[in-house]
Amino acid sequence: MGNICVLDHPLIQHKLSLIRDENTSSKEFRTLVEEVSMLMAYEVTRDFPLEEVEVRTPVALAKAKKISGRKVALVPILRAGLGMVDGMLKLIPAAKVGHIGLCRDHETLKPVEYYCKMPPDIKERDIILIDPMLI
Repeated sequence: MGNICVLDHPLIQHKLSLIRDENTSSKEFRTLVEEVSMLMAYEVTRDFPLEEVEVRTPVALAKAKKISGRKVALVPILRAGLGMVDGMLKLIPAAKVGHIGLCRDHETLKPVEYYCKMPPDIKERDIILIDPMLI
C-alpha cells in the first residue's frame, strides 16, 4: 500500500463540521464538499516533486518551479467519492479519472467490487483514491 495522508487542517475540520450539520442546505453541502476536496488536493499534493524550469516573464527570463514526475489519476469510490472529483480537478485539471464501485457483503461484511474502470495508462500514474468514508 502507498502513502496515507491524514488531513487534520483546521479549515478542513471546520468545513467537515458544517457538512455534517443537519441544518446545512443541499446547495451549501455541495459547495462545502467541493471546497474540502480542493483543500484535500492541496494537502495530498504537498510532496509532489518539482523541477526547475526557465520561463520568460514580461521583464526577463526567470527560474521557476514546475511539478515533475508521474501524471495523476483521481479514483473515487462510487458513489460518495464522485462529489469530490470536481474540486480536485480544479487544482489538478490534467488528471485522468477512474472509478471503483464497492458494496458490502451483508453476511461477511467484507467489501465486494462491482465496478472498476481505470484510464488505460493507470500504471504510469500516481493514484489519489477518493473516499469520503476515510475522512
